[in-house]
Amino acid sequence: MFNFLQTEQDNYFSWEMLGDIENGRQNLGGDVPVFIYRLFEYTLKAELTKQFGAKKAEEIFRNAGTIAGREFATHMLDLSLPSSQFFEHLQTVLSQHGIGILRFEQYHEETGHIILTISEDLDCSGLPITGTTVCNYDEGFLKGILDSYTKHNYFVQEIDCWATGSRVCRFDAKIVNEE
Repeated sequence: MFNFLQTEQDNYFSWEMLGDIENGRQNLGGDVPVFIYRLFEYTLKAELTKQFGAKKAEEIFRNAGTIAGREFATHMLDLSLPSSQFFEHLQTVLSQHGIGILRFEQYHEETGHIILTISEDLDCSGLPITGTTVCNYDEGFLKGILDSYTKHNYFVQEIDCWATGSRVCRFDAKIVNEE
């Protein structure tokens, strides 16, 4: 029997917690409308903000995204590919699963610095303009993927967002000093 409160990992999550979706949803399938995802995401973020403040809620979302990105990379991506093939593979997998359309604007192999965009982003495309970036979960998700692939510790920050008036989410990803 699987215990949801105890896993072999320190992050209290394992891929098996997702269950057997194909068997469990034989009639409805695994697809859910984006508005349902966002309803869950933004009501959860609202409650976390109410209880802990905006900065802590953003940190929690970023950390959860990092866990998800690592698990996604481990279970859904081929981490053995050379970087050019891996980045193409990542673009394909994110698109196939409706997460977004990924484009790499800059990649400096020597430093690991990456600037990338995601259009039709699951989290924010179509949101009203608020003047602030909102894709904290995506920051963590991308960090988790990059950490897993490169074996380096990345810091990922959203610098443009649909909610700031941009038509894409743009992320700046840098390797954190690993002394």
